[in-house]
Amino acid sequence: MDALDGPRRFSAVTSPLLAARDAPAKRNGSVNGNGFGTLADPEEVEALLGRNAHGEEIETTSAKEARLLFGYSLPLMFTYLLQYSFSLVTIFVVGHIGTDELGAVSLATMTAGITGFAIYEGLATSLDTLCAQAYGSGKKEQVGLHLQRMILFMLLVTIPIGAIWMCSGWILAALVPEKELAYMAGRYLRILIACTPGYAIFEAGKRFTQAQGLFSASLWVLLLATPINILLNYVFVFVLDWGLTGPAVAMVLSNTLLPIFLFGYVYFVVPSSLECWGGFTKTAFANWGPMVKLSVPGIVMVEAEWLAFDILTFSSSYLSTAHLAAQSVVMTVAVAIFHIPFSVSVAVSTRLGNLIGAGALTAARIATRTYVVIFLAIGLIDATFLASTRNILPNAFTEDPQVREIVSSVMPVLALFQLSDAGTALANAILRGLGRQTIGGCVNLGVYYGIAIPVALGLCFGKPRMGLEGLWMGCLVGSCLNWIIEGTYCKVWSWKNAVEEARRRDD
Repeated sequence: MDALDGPRRFSAVTSPLLAARDAPAKRNGSVNGNGFGTLADPEEVEALLGRNAHGEEIETTSAKEARLLFGYSLPLMFTYLLQYSFSLVTIFVVGHIGTDELGAVSLATMTAGITGFAIYEGLATSLDTLCAQAYGSGKKEQVGLHLQRMILFMLLVTIPIGAIWMCSGWILAALVPEKELAYMAGRYLRILIACTPGYAIFEAGKRFTQAQGLFSASLWVLLLATPINILLNYVFVFVLDWGLTGPAVAMVLSNTLLPIFLFGYVYFVVPSSLECWGGFTKTAFANWGPMVKLSVPGIVMVEAEWLAFDILTFSSSYLSTAHLAAQSVVMTVAVAIFHIPFSVSVAVSTRLGNLIGAGALTAARIATRTYVVIFLAIGLIDATFLASTRNILPNAFTEDPQVREIVSSVMPVLALFQLSDAGTALANAILRGLGRQTIGGCVNLGVYYGIAIPVALGLCFGKPRMGLEGLWMGCLVGSCLNWIIEGTYCKVWSWKNAVEEARRRDD
């Protein structure tokens, strides 16, 4: 669903919003200049802009904010789930090749996430601030300029990432006892290097469209790319019998197609969004300061969390093989469930960025109070679902009774973790909207490595001997501290500073 109410396109609602400020006559529901649908009613235009036709700060309501957030979030949920399905398809296909291959790909996937994909995700968080605030302030061509800078930055960062992946076989062989699996993982990663430019450009491109409210763009791209990815995996593995090379090549081709499809969608389906693209310019090679300043803590935010959970997964292997298998099941469920609050948090950061860029502080605070209620509801629903299906969900992943029992025992803790983590997702979204990623990075580092991991390991291996439940209790403690600290900061910090910072940016 890609409309606020009914079948209207997001492109029709949001692409010409800033133009609508200067052309009130176009608000009468007529077809826009590009012939794509109709404009939103004046209240919707004002709500998205943060300003009315006279340039005055507008008033908003909780109902209006909830409606906007729902329209933003729904396509994002499917977008991230479909993108996550690329990895799930790979694991499923490789599982039919052999046990060693599955272990090698699991090792390679974890390595790729920590040393590559998490870095791209962290870099892209700066665009959640820069693009959204630039669009909200009416500096539309700066949205495209920020995109160009980020793509160049990501491609530059790809060089050391590629170097690490090229040597990953030797590096992993020095860290894990199964040398042959390490070298297999290294060979897989060397092929996967070719997918990094496509992955990086798509992550940046998503922010370009999301800043304009085009949240359905990436969804349509993935609706097209996902079946192609499944088909490629099937052909390369089961028809051509390429072994481990098959899913690696499928991943490369699938990720390469993503930015191509996104460009096609923007150019042919919503050309009105190109008002934010001023063309290629040498300016993209200069003034990287604001982007780097936001990107580095963004990387820290993402890396700190990803690495912390990988450490806990690695730690579970010291309990037993059954505990490691149970941890894999629990992590799969946790990641799938987390896509709900995470998707909504992306919409929140974009919405707040637009409002901050427009200087609409009153509307931003009303919106934030609404989001608190919404995220509390999301957390309660997720927690209730996990707790009530604690004896059912494990059956979908394994037939081993011991693994099922361990997973069932962890589910109540996971339910509480998801309730708390919904608050963390909201706090991180607000920080991105305000451009305060540095705070999130510092809090994540301090909480996860100073408190959460030590508590988790202590409860798991220490005197309580709580096993896997102890590991997740540590995660729960960390998540609670995260949203308490970050939420308190967002409450006491002067949001006027964010507005002034957005206005001072001159590109």
